[in-house]
Amino acid sequence: MDVLISGAGIAGPALAHWLSRFGFSVTVVERASSLRSGGQAVDFRGEVHFSVLRRMGVLDAVLAARTSPRDMVFRGVGGRERSRLPASFIAGEVEILRGDLSRLLYELSADDAEYVFGDWITSLHDDGAGVDVTFARGPSRRFDFVIGADGMRSGVRRLVFPEYRPKFQGYYFAIWDAEGDDYDMTCSPGLVTAPGWLMYKSSIPPDLMPYEVIAPGVYFDSVSRVRMPTVSSGRVTLIGDAGYGSTLGGMGTGLSVVSAYVLAGEMAAGGDAFARYEALIGPYARGSQGNAGLFLAPATKLGMWLRDRMFGLLPKMPKIARMDLRAATAIKLPNYA
Repeated sequence: MDVLISGAGIAGPALAHWLSRFGFSVTVVERASSLRSGGQAVDFRGEVHFSVLRRMGVLDAVLAARTSPRDMVFRGVGGRERSRLPASFIAGEVEILRGDLSRLLYELSADDAEYVFGDWITSLHDDGAGVDVTFARGPSRRFDFVIGADGMRSGVRRLVFPEYRPKFQGYYFAIWDAEGDDYDMTCSPGLVTAPGWLMYKSSIPPDLMPYEVIAPGVYFDSVSRVRMPTVSSGRVTLIGDAGYGSTLGGMGTGLSVVSAYVLAGEMAAGGDAFARYEALIGPYARGSQGNAGLFLAPATKLGMWLRDRMFGLLPKMPKIARMDLRAATAIKLPNYA
């Protein structure tokens, strides 16, 4: 069977690997002209994440490329340290640069899947027996299934579920290359900034934000969350941030890798695969969706004080500090032969 995956970030290549391994013919289309390098650090935590990486055969490579996690320090405008978020809380058990992980997963799947860069889907027609797909640049093609792995601003979601948009959570953030320690934060109510990093509170909705004036080399987006009653329609489904995204939530990378394993396994099993995939992944994904803006950049002085007190208590309250680990392991993985 022929499967089209839109998106070559994390979820797309991971899914391409598993589907190819289960005997599907896979094409991955990516709007960018090449793999996106660099980016922030992402992490894995808990045996569920590591079990999937081990089954993929990439755990050793991920461990070899791991970074050295650091505490995130929060300072007032005068430079005095207010609090720090322990590295053990924000970096999981293994931290790796997003670009390095993307490259590893691409290399894992590239020999078995067709990758098309610099193109994107413009229309989908699902007639029940297959999906006719038109592209911005390449010729139209027909596939048995289409998977949207194209992130928070998913084009596949926009085409198939136009009524569902990411829910704006009142903050924006920007990331760019800069010298200095991007974990050394300066904060004031509703604002946190560091070299190459910025988050701020705003009441301007994303539809009115002038994204086109953002400087080249700066990644700028809203802090938003994707929550839908279903992520599947006919022969199309969504994976990762496209279906369950939560900006800067800290769990998106692990979720993408786990979801790829489950979705491919259920598709290989046949039958109502998308329904079984959603039944397994939906509760797991929604359990880790939060608002990073409220967590990192509270809008009031009282909120900042409460944040600082909470960060100070984390090393003394390991059960609270490991809530993220419980969320990461809150699924029983099937064993797909």
